[in-house]
Amino acid sequence: MVLLGLVLLVIGLVADVTVLTWIGIALVVIGLVLNFVPVGGTRRRFY
Repeated sequence: MVLLGLVLLVIGLVADVTVLTWIGIALVVIGLVLNFVPVGGTRRRFY
């Protein structure tokens, strides 16, 4: 997701399309947040 965001960000900046730039920024931020926040918690459960 981060890679796609960077690609859209670069295309948006080169082609001067603000919508692609904002979508690229949003995807980079969301991708980084999902990368660093563990999904489902960190506690391991043993049954």
